[in-house]
Amino acid sequence: MELEVRHLRVVCAIADAGSVHKAARVLGMAQPSLTAQLRRIERALGGQLFTRQSDGCRPTAFGHQLLTRARPLLAEMKGLTAEMRAAAARAAQAPQLRIGSTPSRTLPGWARRLRGRYPESVPALQTDVSSNALLRMVAAGQLDVAFVHEMEGTRLRFPPGLRQRVVLEREPGFLAVAEHHPAAGRQVVRLEDLADERWMMDRTADGEWESLYRAFLAVGLTPRLLHGDYSATALLVATGEAVTVCQATSTGWDGVVPRRLEGDPIGWRWLLAARTEAELEAVYDDLVAAYREAVEQVPAYRAMALPTVRPGPPAGPPVPDSSPHSA
Repeated sequence: MELEVRHLRVVCAIADAGSVHKAARVLGMAQPSLTAQLRRIERALGGQLFTRQSDGCRPTAFGHQLLTRARPLLAEMKGLTAEMRAAAARAAQAPQLRIGSTPSRTLPGWARRLRGRYPESVPALQTDVSSNALLRMVAAGQLDVAFVHEMEGTRLRFPPGLRQRVVLEREPGFLAVAEHHPAAGRQVVRLEDLADERWMMDRTADGEWESLYRAFLAVGLTPRLLHGDYSATALLVATGEAVTVCQATSTGWDGVVPRRLEGDPIGWRWLLAARTEAELEAVYDDLVAAYREAVEQVPAYRAMALPTVRPGPPAGPPVPDSSPHSA
């Protein structure tokens, strides 16, 4: 068997995860299939790459030797792929500005401003509830910029080399409840008064579950959680079967109203990410203006002091995922 790039990815994934079981989840493979592939790789190389232990596996000296060579090669391949994808996008007939974003009411105003500023370009929008997924797409050359949020108490995993700017240091999370819910009759709601509610959360939205859990622990309570995706949230909240956290710029939806949480116990930071400063500069001012426009449409949020927006520092090194349900 000839050693291929995909085999190097397998070895690095196992080393990074610390176990074949966790690596299989990351790679989207069945554990027996990954174990069999590892054995084929070891047979092809003529040596054992990992020692199996009760708590996982560790690279052998032979394995470390391979990893030392494999990691730079994979980084080079990833960079090459990103460069070629970006080049292919630039060569397309109609130039596109490829924008990624987590769901936000800022998007319509941002897209409108970009069309006015760059009439020769066609903004292509892609949304995803996972900020980390969008950041990976920017790093891979599949998106030009991404507007993402970072929950308080968590860190996004910025791929090496990405640049970032802060759009807003902190947006408070509001409460979304059915218009017939008792809390809908109040302008500000205490988290303690919601202890018996079922909270709808999407586990694929990076850090949101952990942020809510910490907010409840701070007042000595444990939230009752329902897990699902955002497509189910609207119906469950509107019928009173659940409540959820929404953005402060939200104006609600059919049968649902937003309300401020007392003390603003949940919040996040809005960031704009790109591969170059020039890409950030091209869209940043329009994004800030669009955000302020969205704020103006929500009296409860408009009345709050809006923090000053300012450029953020370059992205730091990747941050490991430490969430309790990560692979």
